[in-house]
Amino acid sequence: MQAFLFLVRLVGLLSLTSRFLVTSALQGLPESVVQALLRPSSVSERLVGLQVRGSNFTLGNTPFLILSGTIHYFRVPRDYWKDSLLKLKACGFNTVTTHVPWNLHEPRRGHFHYRGNLDLLAFISLASEVDLWVILCVGPYVGSDLDLGGLPSWLLEDSHMKLRTTHKGFTAAVNRYFDDLIPRIRGFQFQEEGPIIAVQMENEYGSYNLDKRYMLYIKNALLSRGVKTMLMTADTGQGLLKGHTPTVFATLHMKSIRQETYEQLSSVQGPGPVMMMVYTARSLDGWGSFRNTLDLHMLMASVREMLQLRFSLNFYMFHGGTNFGFMGGAAFRGHRLPMVTSYDYGALLTEDGDPTPEYLAFQEFFRPAAEIPSFRHRDSRPKDTYAPLAAGHFISLWDTLIHQDEPVRSTGPLSMEQLSVNEGSGQSAGYILYETVITRGGVLNSDGHVKDRGQVFLDNKYIGVLDDAHQKLTLPNDRYKEFLTLRILVENQGRLASGTSMNQERKGLTGNIYLNGSPLRKFRIYSLEMQNKFIQRKLPNIWKPSFLHTEGPAFFLALLRVGSHPKDTFMSLQGWTKGVVFINGQNLGRYWNLGPQETLYVPGPWLKPGLNEIIVFEEFKSTLVIYFTNTSQLGKRLPPRKRLRQLAASRGVCACFPVPVTHYPPQHHPCRPLRGSHGRVCPWALPGRHRAGAVRSSQDARADRARLAASVGVGPGPQCGAASSSGPVRRLLPPPAPPRQGGAKGDHAPPPQGTES
Repeated sequence: MQAFLFLVRLVGLLSLTSRFLVTSALQGLPESVVQALLRPSSVSERLVGLQVRGSNFTLGNTPFLILSGTIHYFRVPRDYWKDSLLKLKACGFNTVTTHVPWNLHEPRRGHFHYRGNLDLLAFISLASEVDLWVILCVGPYVGSDLDLGGLPSWLLEDSHMKLRTTHKGFTAAVNRYFDDLIPRIRGFQFQEEGPIIAVQMENEYGSYNLDKRYMLYIKNALLSRGVKTMLMTADTGQGLLKGHTPTVFATLHMKSIRQETYEQLSSVQGPGPVMMMVYTARSLDGWGSFRNTLDLHMLMASVREMLQLRFSLNFYMFHGGTNFGFMGGAAFRGHRLPMVTSYDYGALLTEDGDPTPEYLAFQEFFRPAAEIPSFRHRDSRPKDTYAPLAAGHFISLWDTLIHQDEPVRSTGPLSMEQLSVNEGSGQSAGYILYETVITRGGVLNSDGHVKDRGQVFLDNKYIGVLDDAHQKLTLPNDRYKEFLTLRILVENQGRLASGTSMNQERKGLTGNIYLNGSPLRKFRIYSLEMQNKFIQRKLPNIWKPSFLHTEGPAFFLALLRVGSHPKDTFMSLQGWTKGVVFINGQNLGRYWNLGPQETLYVPGPWLKPGLNEIIVFEEFKSTLVIYFTNTSQLGKRLPPRKRLRQLAASRGVCACFPVPVTHYPPQHHPCRPLRGSHGRVCPWALPGRHRAGAVRSSQDARADRARLAASVGVGPGPQCGAASSSGPVRRLLPPPAPPRQGGAKGDHAPPPQGTES
């Protein structure tokens, strides 16, 4: 890992001998370092904040060393904030660093949110209560692998927008945002008896650097609104000089560090202290890529060297958490790499907040001297493995369209940002559906205008996918129909979190789509943002039994019964393809069988005693079975189909008719015991195994399922809570209906026809 070699260059620069390094590596924190690890409770002098004196920081006129870890309050359930902060303190850190995502706090122009999981002031107050300092990164751009780096997407409604510059439209939006944010945090500064000791402005601007006046503008915008604490910038080695602002303390990110980096740092701000603002174990994981890993021994060696040299440092991430909903962005590594839902990031705490082996090693190293009270790490939170359950009902996406808001009508396609929704702020995330009418088939050419991934349907029949790598599809002709309905369901997989290409990160159809060389016209455009309110208010009560339907795009409903004390768990959607999961209206995030992530984190505080509503939006095809486990699985690809079926059988669940067999009388269930399993398995679930040795057709299988449904009643099994549902769950469960008859040949019934208007 060449990223760590910068420390060796630094040692040469400072003329340290290898003998000193070997000796210091065997010791804990130096005495001088221990004495400089001040906490809020030990500082009574509040007149003078964080300053640079010689080669050291001082705080309240006392020598000070920053030992910080990053926790993003918006990626950790609010109920667990205090637990994470206590573990940060117990590990030996004295400061928490957090970033403020503008796009989450102002999702619509002029509408600010600081409630629930976005209650920034409550998080800062908790840090103070736990006895930690705070470094606040206010942006406006914060990076952090967020969608558009934390900038709101409605900025891109302006076709001439130049992000992170003094462009008039951008500065007007920043001024309004700072007018709301800065007064909220002013009273939490060090000089006001609060925990905030520094404010970081922007992030890695030296690698962007499109406007030399911009950083001075941000500095003045913060100072004029009452920021008194030390201002900081943070840049990589290559961007240090371009990102530095006079009288603002420059800190470093670990990337691109060379010996000349420290010479440049000394040239712009003198021989002062060094702050490694982003010291990270690895980088993000993307869908379809291998999971990144870290080397604990190399990590510890680097930290030892930095602290022996009295570096201050911030460990990114201490607790990474989860990209709930659609907050995750994308990176460009030669190709677009959308982020996985987990933001584990090689942090010292796991995604769900448990200590890792690295945490314990760092805690042992950071343990203060004997005369200083030691800290103990807190126990892991209990997890639960709930029983597998079946998604007993579904709604086709096409059946929901007449219940959505009135579609936007447009001559040509409009991007998400251009839609006249959300009070003129456009659509930020989720999906968007384009519908038009054609008279014949032919070659459909996206010309690179599908951002990011579009499924194409012709009269509700799936045709294929359009994306950056696949820009053409052939649409079949239908000589029996004069008009054909063409639908393109486009998913926004996350905007780039960094780079100058952010200015072009509009989503949906960003230009013309061509059929046989001619641009398509007369679109009806449906905004399918799929935020919490979408699931809570806009899904109609037209659920149908799902035992004959496993294909998407569709919403699938399951009900999870939980005891009186809900616990954290992990949801596994083995056999499902791609989509989004909601539980009790909360968006858990994306899943995709492309891997590497296999499980979704379900926080215990988001569950409730009794019945919990799970809604899965599946784009392609499902098995209807939802599994739970007490451990996360973030680094392996999904098992093959055969293994899935064997797993389903071993858990007493049929892979083709996924309802636990214990919920039906044996005489009614068309299954027989399979030697070596603990349950029963459908005779047609595993190839080559048929009842009485007979060869069964798909029509036979379907008929058996219909007879089973008729004998036991259509609907979910008792584990779904149909018989005892109440409150908001009852409205989602329609009364039993007779089994569907007839239909096309095949294992599954065709999806319902879309609604034409």
